[in-house]
Amino acid sequence: MTTAFDPIDLSGVQLANRIAMAPMTRSRAGEGGTATDLTVEYYAQRASAGLIITEGIQPSAAGQGYAWTPGLHSDEQIASWRRVTDAVHDGGGRIYAQIMHAGRISHPSLQPEGGLPAAPSAIAPEGKAFTNDGFQDFVTPRELTADEIRATIADYATAAQGAIAAGFDGVELHGANGYLIHQFLAPGSNERTDEWGGSVENRVRFAAEVVKAVADAIGADRTALRISPLNAYNSMPGTDSAEVYQALVAAIEPLGIAYLHVLEATPEIREITADLRKRFSGTFFLNAFTEGPTDHRALALIEDGLADVVTFGALFLANPDLPARLGTQGPYNTPDPSSFFGGDAKGYTDYPALSA
Repeated sequence: MTTAFDPIDLSGVQLANRIAMAPMTRSRAGEGGTATDLTVEYYAQRASAGLIITEGIQPSAAGQGYAWTPGLHSDEQIASWRRVTDAVHDGGGRIYAQIMHAGRISHPSLQPEGGLPAAPSAIAPEGKAFTNDGFQDFVTPRELTADEIRATIADYATAAQGAIAAGFDGVELHGANGYLIHQFLAPGSNERTDEWGGSVENRVRFAAEVVKAVADAIGADRTALRISPLNAYNSMPGTDSAEVYQALVAAIEPLGIAYLHVLEATPEIREITADLRKRFSGTFFLNAFTEGPTDHRALALIEDGLADVVTFGALFLANPDLPARLGTQGPYNTPDPSSFFGGDAKGYTDYPALSA
């Protein structure tokens, strides 16, 4: 029987175990969207993960969605991430960069020259943006032109090349949680009538084209995609369906990407998860929905065959040595939500390991 503590071959990259660190925004980037000394320490502390998936990293200045988030679109940013990947590799770990364009989940104060965020359609999300000046109401985004869509796809590919130059083992494309790729998938945020909207085939096109462009740029074996079916986060309630994700998996399956990462936002989507698991022949990552904190009980999903790798978010944030703690079924440090976003070492690099 396969367990979470068995190694796995991820498209030629050997992972020591099947316990991965899920991507989590921490809003602690340095000047110019760079990784800092604290960033290096934070990820190096968690090198015992089978795979670390970084926080969302914007592929362009226009892709930024939150204050103090990092980028992969300048030489300075790429050089700063090299220090992170070297530290993780020195600790025996593996690390993927998550590339995330926020689309309409942004604010003019975060955009180049104070412009409007761009999205598939000019539909404002509900809620507030996290900016350098605190929370501010979302605005109505501007609709991307067809030429801008192609340019944005190219931005993803260029950022992916930057990630490889920075020493990452691969990249995960953020197609979940109401960000740009998800916005194209869902009719509630995509009312286009051209080739990028309308039918399921057209709404899937942007996601599929981004995956293909990145796979062409760095190799399918170093390309992955994260999705979150039926996820209402970031003003996306009831706007997509199982059919969309079946079509998306069919579109990317022939490419042979490194893995598909499914985030379960609600317990109702387990049936969709199981269906996508059957449709996708590659390595299947799962960020599972559980009642209460996600802990060692989620490892049974690997033994049951629903997932090849299980990812942990907040529990990994608070427990730098999480694989060891999962092996002993605790004890676990409790995450402090007040320090999730922004700040210094508190709630970032000061959570103790068991050995401490």
